[in-house]
Amino acid sequence: MLRDELKGVIFDIKKYAIHDGPGIRTSVFLKGCPLRCQWCHNPEGWEAEPELIFHQARCAGCGKCVSACPQGAIVLERGRPAMNPEKCIHCGNCTSVCHSQAREIAGRYVSADELLAEIEKDIVFYDESDGGITLTGGEPLMQANFCRLVLRRCKQRDIHTTVDTCCCGPTESLQALAEYTDLFMCDVKHTDPAIHRQFTGMDNALILDNIRFLADRGCSLVIRIPVVPGFNDKPEQIDQIVQFAKTLKTVRRIDLLPYHSGGVGKAQKLQKSCPVLNTRPPQRQQMQFLQRVVEKHGFNVKVGG
Repeated sequence: MLRDELKGVIFDIKKYAIHDGPGIRTSVFLKGCPLRCQWCHNPEGWEAEPELIFHQARCAGCGKCVSACPQGAIVLERGRPAMNPEKCIHCGNCTSVCHSQAREIAGRYVSADELLAEIEKDIVFYDESDGGITLTGGEPLMQANFCRLVLRRCKQRDIHTTVDTCCCGPTESLQALAEYTDLFMCDVKHTDPAIHRQFTGMDNALILDNIRFLADRGCSLVIRIPVVPGFNDKPEQIDQIVQFAKTLKTVRRIDLLPYHSGGVGKAQKLQKSCPVLNTRPPQRQQMQFLQRVVEKHGFNVKVGG
């Protein structure tokens, strides 16, 4: 296989990221995720392929997108364009004629060469801050072969590597990535499998087994807990997650990540049918209390990020 033949699908690259691992990092957001977390702030990472985003407030109502669509997926209703997502093939024709930038494609194909060229632009910042790259998403395990290639190439350049994962994927894929990964940041959302399924679409058995596998392999771990009101924001629920973390010998830190509603607007623009939670973020005092719940077990804790 030629070096450029294997391509991945990404929807964002964030430079100068400081919350996705140690130091200054470049965070690469990959498309595709097996979960449908109702609080997700990156619903544009759910689908594995590029997809259309429609910013209704920007739309001028010119109708050019209607004639540009080869599938007839866009029609005018009361002078405004309306789209049938089931007909859309994400060709991008409508985006090219939209002068108000109301339409855009979330996701693009990149080769490892193209991605490494972007990553290497900031290598001086990695060196000065003990930073590196973080693969996140979406879920990197959905594109394990591509991620493994990128991670291997980064290690060849002595770039620190982090994978931010929900660990919901084949254990073999985690094993393949672990060879070239310095740090895994693993989400643990809830210990109750039924509640986990209700809010994410899947239970947590494979997730917890995979995290145990990484710990048994000696991989360095950060456990990340998204704190979501009405789901897992009670002290006893956080304590149960910490009890699980105590069974793992390689946990460096526990992160408490307060829910925010950033994904609600994105889901509307993507016309997602999956329910997206829209609630208030936990208050600062509550996050401080939950921090103490974790710290009493002897863990280093980071709140936010």
